[in-house]
Amino acid sequence: MKRHYFFACLAICFAVVSCKQSDDQKDFIASNIDSTVKPSEDFFLYANGGWIKQNPIPAAESGWGIGNLVNEEIYDRKKKINEKAVNEKAPDGSVSQKIGDFWFSGMDSAGIEKQGLQPLKENLDKINDIKSLADLVNVVASFHTKSVGSLFSDYVSQDDKNSDVMAYQLGQGGLGMPNRDYYFNTDDRTKNVQKAYQTYLHKTFGQLAGNSNDSVALSKKVQSVYGLETKLAKAARKLAALRDPYKNYNKMTVAALEKLCPNFDWPVYLKNIGIEKLDSVIVGQPEFFAALNTELKATSLDDWKNYLQVHLVMSTAGYLDSQTFMNLFNYRKTLSGASAPRVRWKRVLDAEEGAIGEALGQLFVKEYFSEKAKQRYSDLVEAIRDAYKDRINKLAWMSDSTKQKALDKLAKITKKVGYPDKWKDFTAMKIDRGPFVLNMQRASEWWHKYNVNKLGKPVDRTEWDMTPQTYNAYYNPSNNEIVLPAGMFAVPGKRDEDLDDAFVYGYAAASTIGHEITHGFDDQGRQYNAKGNLTNWWQPNDSVQFSQRALKIINEFKAFNPVDTLHINGEATQGENIADLGGLLLGLDAYKKTESYKKGDKINGFTPLQRYFLGYAYSWMIEERKERLANQVMTDVHAPAKERVNGPVVNIPEFYEAFGIKPGDKMYRADSVRVSIW
Repeated sequence: MKRHYFFACLAICFAVVSCKQSDDQKDFIASNIDSTVKPSEDFFLYANGGWIKQNPIPAAESGWGIGNLVNEEIYDRKKKINEKAVNEKAPDGSVSQKIGDFWFSGMDSAGIEKQGLQPLKENLDKINDIKSLADLVNVVASFHTKSVGSLFSDYVSQDDKNSDVMAYQLGQGGLGMPNRDYYFNTDDRTKNVQKAYQTYLHKTFGQLAGNSNDSVALSKKVQSVYGLETKLAKAARKLAALRDPYKNYNKMTVAALEKLCPNFDWPVYLKNIGIEKLDSVIVGQPEFFAALNTELKATSLDDWKNYLQVHLVMSTAGYLDSQTFMNLFNYRKTLSGASAPRVRWKRVLDAEEGAIGEALGQLFVKEYFSEKAKQRYSDLVEAIRDAYKDRINKLAWMSDSTKQKALDKLAKITKKVGYPDKWKDFTAMKIDRGPFVLNMQRASEWWHKYNVNKLGKPVDRTEWDMTPQTYNAYYNPSNNEIVLPAGMFAVPGKRDEDLDDAFVYGYAAASTIGHEITHGFDDQGRQYNAKGNLTNWWQPNDSVQFSQRALKIINEFKAFNPVDTLHINGEATQGENIADLGGLLLGLDAYKKTESYKKGDKINGFTPLQRYFLGYAYSWMIEERKERLANQVMTDVHAPAKERVNGPVVNIPEFYEAFGIKPGDKMYRADSVRVSIW
């Protein structure tokens, strides 16, 4: 049960520096530039095109860029930790024992091939034994504790309107394709995904039937599942509609939930997932559960069995034999564009992140992240906070009343840097050298119980929802906090002293810290107060002013056409786009206070301003396959990397100054259409 609230900065890392780079060193920023492209025509390609031309996307990847380079180093470090643990005679129940046994079970390819689908027999038997809706409820409950998605999503997290309370929350879900639009869009690329998904269903049913060749029987099963999911998808909300925190907050009693969806036995389900007493539930999309209620009766139990079989296999395919895995991979490559899977050891490390990633993190930070580094990045957060304070005080469009509350919220943003001060206790999680998939299911059950046990207890605001080795970051509105894992601080092949201030403030302060802090004041984050509660703390006219300014960034990004005929969803991506622009402005403000900026010295021919913007562009240096771009545009609240560079910089006067942008240039925007919010 994972909270779906993170305003995360996707795949960015940073470092802080102590000295200036000498001119006789090879400048990695200069070597990445494509001199055939003018910065006034396409700044992203100007800054990164040289590197992109020299670094084609590997077959196993859907994209290749700075995030991959950082993660390659992190993968190698995690692999060394696992290989060391697997050969240790660690005490039973210790972190090292769990890490070592997990690695052994995941890397036991011969054993996994021999087992086939046998480890799922108990789960499949439960499906086959379904004879009533009551049995269906029991199986769905069991599967949800094992992270087998079906019917709907549920999780435990803070109540948006009372952040001191943990709440049980329900949302739409249960689809085999990424979201509702994949069932209804009619463009050629989406049709190809639909066809691939139905082929996957056909292969999976054939495998479950002992590789049966009865195409008629298998096709009937495929259509039963695809038809059922299409009905659920029709009732699901679109991506942009999920951004409104008020419309997706519908608190009701369990009795009201039973009235909304009476064909599903909620008291029995709640008991089976470990919730004994529950006063209320927050339902994200009530209309979805009304539609689900209809399908529970209208759809035959045989069709529900088919549906559950597919979702069981799909949820666990990554931990099973090569036939099961490749069936799923061949469907998903239509979404990613990758033509080959990642090597097994990387897939095992990816699985480990979700299962016992924080346990691994305890070993990771001992080896690779010092207390001195933690303090260094903590100080950079304060520089950005000070810059934001100055910006708020100078806003002409915001009233003094709202300013004071905004400043209070800014001052109370908690920073979490590097790794937790308190680690979770994984003693009760059983990990052994048996079937890999069973280790994953037991880990899911542990996490489920861990989260359910939060109900009725005080909120632990010290908890982290990312592991220390994660290459990412997030803002959590309910805690009013930014979380910056240690994995963010790796710069591929570089030491701190290799990097100049101008680069770092663009690459770190703007892309990560300023971005995450701005999420507290974007279209969603601004609706939460300093205590993390969803409440209106804005003066009416200030809200109007914000919305009018945000409309400009919505319209700007709607005009971008990154792939085929698909345009960016300006409404759905506005939060990330606001955060990118805010981060760039804050990073620049903070950088202008440094001695290196004030001196104005060029480095390898670039002015401080130029290197600042080039540093920001470097944080988004990536080439992506068309399949991945299309999937991102349809399902993600983050715009593609190119637009995350070219989109915000055109709104900043210093960018025009740095690169001599003039009217008539493609990167030029008239003052009247430039976005100005924070």
